Amino acid sequence: MKISRIAQVGAVAAVAALALAGCAANETPSGGSSGEPTTSDLSGAIAGGGSSAQEVAVAAWTAGFQTSNPEVDVTYDPAGSGAGRESFQAGAFPFAGSDRAFTIEEIEAGPFDGCVDGSGIIEVPTYISPIAVIFNIEGVDALNLDAATIAGLFSGEITNWNDSAIAALNADVELPDLAVTPVHRADDSGTTENFTDYLFQAAPDAWTAEPDGVWPLDTGEAAQGTSGVVSAVAGGNGTIGYADASRAAEEGLSTASVQVGDEFVTYSPEAAAAIVDASPFEEGRGEGDLAITLDRASDEAGVYPIVLVSYMIACQEYADPANAPLVKGYLQYVASPAGQDAAAAAAGSAPISEALAEQINAAIELIVVE
Repeated sequence: MKISRIAQVGAVAAVAALALAGCAANETPSGGSSGEPTTSDLSGAIAGGGSSAQEVAVAAWTAGFQTSNPEVDVTYDPAGSGAGRESFQAGAFPFAGSDRAFTIEEIEAGPFDGCVDGSGIIEVPTYISPIAVIFNIEGVDALNLDAATIAGLFSGEITNWNDSAIAALNADVELPDLAVTPVHRADDSGTTENFTDYLFQAAPDAWTAEPDGVWPLDTGEAAQGTSGVVSAVAGGNGTIGYADASRAAEEGLSTASVQVGDEFVTYSPEAAAAIVDASPFEEGRGEGDLAITLDRASDEAGVYPIVLVSYMIACQEYADPANAPLVKGYLQYVASPAGQDAAAAAAGSAPISEALAEQINAAIELIVVE
């Protein structure tokens, strides 16, 4: 039996709250990661929004944070990364979730109406998750695919599931004579930008469109948000799409193993974390801006290359100073071991490493609290 998305998120929040209730009884920290018991003096409300891929993790983070800070109300609208960035720039949200960081050009162009004029922005990679290539083909439960074949399926060059390119990678699979229906995001999506970045880097001959949050081709079927893509793939036969791996697991969808070097790698939090830790920060950014440049064409053993690194974005100094302590406390919880463990349990994400956590916490400390 399937339950609604709203019910699923509510269930996640309830489970996270119960899991953290014991901590709350001992007056857990308001948001820091030191582990020392304190009494929260935070109160108020903050509303954020953006990445739908982070939706399940945000529900867990919010439940845990509000358990420790009962006088704070946090709401989040999973309208997509593009919508979240736009709302943050307009000052409608004091924080946003995005499956990509702002580009340097976007930051220079501005404006960021919720921040003090001239303030830097904080961008911290707090959610790391594989992007699964999901499919629904009656009678087929597993596939091996390389980057060029994935590019062909989504570009419209490969139109039937018994195509020779797919058959060559799946000798033991009986492939049907069935039309391919690729499904992509209709909205401006960081998941799309990460996915097209993988195709652009790993299959440059088969995929020439530059990475973009807006689907760059007039191919396939469009669906709104992560939930829309998952529903469209699940509801069809011969469909293929891409979505945050946690959602694929929730819906029981089949997922492809992706070729890396001489092996086919199935997504996992560990494989996603491995490529992040091996990748550098982008140069030319502010002190609190921890945008990561991912090497999608890596051939290291055990690395899963289609990974989503989703950011929490905030002002270094807020035009409305009342937002600062609430956002700062919330982000400190998100980056804490408790917050990362809650997200991993709820969403199957990869907890950030200790080294990355230190850098993230240093960035969050730059948020000015009066």
